[in-house]
Amino acid sequence: MRRILILSALLCALCGLTKATERPNIILILADDMGYADPACFGGKAVPTPNIDALAQSGMKMTRFYSASAVCTPTRASILTGRYPLRFDIRVVFPDDESHLPRGVTTLPSLLKTAGYATAHVGKWHLGGLHLSHANDRAHSIPGPHEQGFDHYLCQNEEPPLRPVLIKERRLYRDGGTCMLRDDAPVPEGDPYFKMHLTDIFGAESVRLVEKFHGEKKPFFLNIWHLVPHLPYEPGSEPHWGNTDAPGISDDQHRFRSMMAHLDAQVGLLMQKLDDLGIRDNTLVLFTSDNGGVYEGDIGPLKGGKTDLHEGGIRVPFIVSWPGHIPAGKTSTESGSTIDLLPTLCAAAGVKVTEDSAKAEATFDGVDLLPHWQQQTPIARTGPLLWQLDLYPKIQRHYAKPKPYATEVVMEGRWKLLTLDGKPQELFDLEADLSETTNLLDQHPDLVAKMAAQARTFLDAPRDRSGFPAKANKNDQPSPGAKAAITKPAAAKEE
Repeated sequence: MRRILILSALLCALCGLTKATERPNIILILADDMGYADPACFGGKAVPTPNIDALAQSGMKMTRFYSASAVCTPTRASILTGRYPLRFDIRVVFPDDESHLPRGVTTLPSLLKTAGYATAHVGKWHLGGLHLSHANDRAHSIPGPHEQGFDHYLCQNEEPPLRPVLIKERRLYRDGGTCMLRDDAPVPEGDPYFKMHLTDIFGAESVRLVEKFHGEKKPFFLNIWHLVPHLPYEPGSEPHWGNTDAPGISDDQHRFRSMMAHLDAQVGLLMQKLDDLGIRDNTLVLFTSDNGGVYEGDIGPLKGGKTDLHEGGIRVPFIVSWPGHIPAGKTSTESGSTIDLLPTLCAAAGVKVTEDSAKAEATFDGVDLLPHWQQQTPIARTGPLLWQLDLYPKIQRHYAKPKPYATEVVMEGRWKLLTLDGKPQELFDLEADLSETTNLLDQHPDLVAKMAAQARTFLDAPRDRSGFPAKANKNDQPSPGAKAAITKPAAAKEE
């Protein structure tokens, strides 16, 4: 009997060790232009989001999480590289030309592949290399998702004039399946996805890949970058269109709400698949947005919105869930950023991220958030959070862009300094003034001087510009403080 008890104890210990050391699957869900208060769990009242709310309840909400930019492309670059977008001189949205994330840069999927992960990208890309001409001649063109570390991808063809026409005619979602690329090949007319709603395509492909990777018995990283609720506002498929009608709302408000409900339903289907396969407890799921809200999006009490460096443009909803590893029902008020995702997810996967395991130039700007998520210890950040965004004179909201304009932010603790070409414009105490109404610039000269110096150091740091064409790109004349872009605001074209 004693031998049996000892053997049982050893088996239990071994099982516990195996569970503790098993590499988690990782799913990152990125919404597009979702306002901080759009999900109900972040205060949204326009449309129920029960599946996003359930995800939050199963893990942690971060109420002070930031996108690395107030527009699309720079934030996406930060997610994949763990670095500030300015390190690659990415200061605006890529205009669907030859601009791209540099070839050979160390990326999250490439690091996870070294640990045996299957990697896949589904959804929006906007990091270059997704013209059909690129896909047809990879050896002589710019890199796309495969070259940045993904085994598989399904995205829209980003070559003009396909998407601009669909956007202008408000058919991007309903006819989005007609211009898809799958692993460098066009999705043909006979493919089931060709006539599907775009949000359903991305949802179905995500579920399919979860089943595929699970069947292959290997951990996976699934990067799902939904387009919702980015313009154009279009009706979500039924029952979401019918379920979101309400008295007194505009047609655009109805469309926006149906799109949010549609996205929430896709989150629910994905979580249900994880439950059905019995892998929910070993899957780390994250949900956030690439920047703040536009037009019908709800940014709560925040100021600004997309294209603006006030809180409404960069503070985004963030949820992380990993049952059994991250306590449920937690809320964090610590500051996190999309630059932190690479080191954090590599830590969760057991991938050591050091300069020895990456290219010599790849000094990551982000920090590991995993100890904070698991034990609620303070985030071990040794310096300020930093932003740079070329001047967008307009804002995608129902009001004018707040003045004074800013092109940089330095944030440390409660303090946030906004500068224009390195020159201080506004200082806010975010703990006392979340809505950024009271400019304290003249009351704290020493603090302003210190933070302005940090902004200038950030602007003066070397940048890798190898992702830009030699000619015709409007970022051609970089200078400390990006002066060229500020004197030519048309360079910052709206997405």
